[in-house]
Amino acid sequence: MMDDGCIFCAIARGRADASIVHEDESVIAFMDLQPVTPGHLLVIPKAHAVGLEDLQEDVGVQVWKVAHQLGRALRRSGLRCEGVNLFLADGEAAFQEVFHVHLHVFPRFAGDPFRIDADCRVQERDQLDKAAAAVRGGLAALDAGQR
Repeated sequence: MMDDGCIFCAIARGRADASIVHEDESVIAFMDLQPVTPGHLLVIPKAHAVGLEDLQEDVGVQVWKVAHQLGRALRRSGLRCEGVNLFLADGEAAFQEVFHVHLHVFPRFAGDPFRIDADCRVQERDQLDKAAAAVRGGLAALDAGQR
């Protein structure tokens, strides 16, 4: 399926330019046009999926498998990176801008510009347990076939 107007679908179909580094039956990986750092890659499913809810599980596994391989490749490349980040934004609240699932794989260097600015604080165990119970409830709903 292709979503009309989706740039990532166009890339997957060979209808838009991209600097491709990997392609297989279900996934394609290419250089990000707006890289955080040199070597910033995007891994996408070829089939249009707006978010994780729309992504077939086997294709999602392949996206992460390819990202893992690319992260390892970045460390062996001439880019001389000191680390690698994997980043996936699912939904507007998570800052997703292109509504076709995509996993960012980008090399990290000391002093590079990427930052996550959050006010992380240690939580009380009862709050963590409450959140864990909610997530377990979500997993049970998935196991029961609920959407």
